[in-house]
Amino acid sequence: MKILLSQDVENLGKMGEIVSVKDGYARNYLIPQRKAIQATEQNIQNINALAEKRKEAEAKKRADLNALAERLNKLTIKFTLKAGEDDKLFGSVTSQMIIDAVNSKGYEIQKKEIELENPIKTVGNHFVNVKLGQDEESRIKIKVQSEK
Repeated sequence: MKILLSQDVENLGKMGEIVSVKDGYARNYLIPQRKAIQATEQNIQNINALAEKRKEAEAKKRADLNALAERLNKLTIKFTLKAGEDDKLFGSVTSQMIIDAVNSKGYEIQKKEIELENPIKTVGNHFVNVKLGQDEESRIKIKVQSEK
């Protein structure tokens, strides 16, 4: 039976592809799960239109993430914390502190997007990676100063 995939199916194909499968697999699994429909001319046109809309939305999202990554690369966040001898902080700069500072500047990122390899426990300049999704990455510069 020839069917048209209405979403990506692992080991079978991607959305919009016409594939040939056994009748039972199509009738008992793919069609009831709404993963596929019968390959008619009208259905092919509908799926192609839906795929175009999805591509446009994905391209817009990628452009928005790219613009956000460029703005975050230019961002510098300053923290003034208590420090002891040898410029070691009492405590550390946490990912939640970074999130709060970035969000207060008008950007919106989440805690799971911050990649903090080691806690920031010293005074000085540090960089933090931010994974925005869809292979977009950014680096935020963190300046830590000691209180006078």
